[in-house]
Amino acid sequence: MAQEAVDVAIVGAGFAGLTAARELVNAGRSVIVLEARERVGGRVENYYLDDGTALDVGGQWTGPGQDRIIALGKETGVESFPTYGADAAHIEYGPGGRVTYKGAIPDNDPQTLGEVVQAIMALDQMSAEVPLEAPWTAPRAREWDAMTFQTWLDANVKSDAAKARLTLAIEAVYAVEPQDLSLLHMLFYARSGNGLMTLVSTEGGAQQDRFDGGAQLVAIRVAEELGERVHLSSPVRRIVQDAGSVSVGGDGFSVRAQRAIMTAPPALAGRIAYEPAMPALRDQLTQRAPMGCVIKVQVVYETPFWREEGLSGRVVSDEGPVKIAYDNTPRGGTPGVLLTFVEGGDWRRYAACSPKERRKAVLARLELCFGAKASSPIAYIERDWPAEEWSRGCYGAVFPAGTWVACGSAIREPVGRIHWAGTETATVNCGYIDGAVRSGERVAAEVLEAL
Repeated sequence: MAQEAVDVAIVGAGFAGLTAARELVNAGRSVIVLEARERVGGRVENYYLDDGTALDVGGQWTGPGQDRIIALGKETGVESFPTYGADAAHIEYGPGGRVTYKGAIPDNDPQTLGEVVQAIMALDQMSAEVPLEAPWTAPRAREWDAMTFQTWLDANVKSDAAKARLTLAIEAVYAVEPQDLSLLHMLFYARSGNGLMTLVSTEGGAQQDRFDGGAQLVAIRVAEELGERVHLSSPVRRIVQDAGSVSVGGDGFSVRAQRAIMTAPPALAGRIAYEPAMPALRDQLTQRAPMGCVIKVQVVYETPFWREEGLSGRVVSDEGPVKIAYDNTPRGGTPGVLLTFVEGGDWRRYAACSPKERRKAVLARLELCFGAKASSPIAYIERDWPAEEWSRGCYGAVFPAGTWVACGSAIREPVGRIHWAGTETATVNCGYIDGAVRSGERVAAEVLEAL
């Protein structure tokens, strides 16, 4: 691959890049996919236990409305199954200890529940005013983008308990704190995913289903279709355009193409050297869109012992590092797996600890929720996404106050022969695997028209 010529060079073998490549190949175009990692899947990754059991250490869920990733799973022969716990009891752990509940939101405090639901309804009503193709053109875009979600929360939600619940929702969905993202971004993202309630829900929501064999298996199957067109361990360092072509290169290789597709999130795309330099607006966008922060943790047991007690494995807690947990047991029922996330401010606190200290803190919190058995797992796996060189965070890019209005119009606008994809560019299910697939389909159509 020292020097090759193709119709389209694609940077990134995540779901956006693989989908774009698949669409272009099916249309008769030649492509090369350049991936910095030693694997495909991007921010979707499987970890395999000694017995071959796949655990999702990256993105994993699908739900109603995520039609494109669901279709891709079916086309590649990867089956889905529901997240466990629809009819079981969930745990809420707070100052009063452990209580159980059922449904999407804890209901043990009716006053707090009512305030939370009222806030979510108000936010969904506001989000209906945000155009998905152009959030910066919303009637109140300047007002909403000038404030953080924290500003709105403080002005519109009275009780500390309700604020804590909504803060937890922001941490769980965006992997940041309420002060880290603009209200406009929060509203756009929520509308893109069919409402905040959908994004925080399991049954009927964004966490409803999982892929048997791990979500990365879908990407692996697509890459197998593409064969030698996919080049791993090939980080792109520079992209050079001239009047007739674009050259995409790295250490020891260069690919000349008619068009290039960049699928990395803005923060990483901005680290590549471009010639000529990016337009100022595009460059400003890459400077203003940091990634969310999360360590994803899988705690493995011989069996899902919590099910014997009628528990779903789901947790809502007032303190980190375990504020959210799920039953992530494989389809076959063993081993038992509890999944939790260390997100936002908790990430900053616990990423500074040693792995041993983090493990101790996570297990101690799980023991409070599930009893002594939770303190003795047979395996403990964690993935620190901000520490991963070619991701630098998860789940996706976050737009702080002022970013959408100032720079948002550059998110999908081609720059010469360079086109932009990735879940951050999606207008439906932005930030999710489905959004990445949709962006790959959109950019492939855009490139085909340009060719």
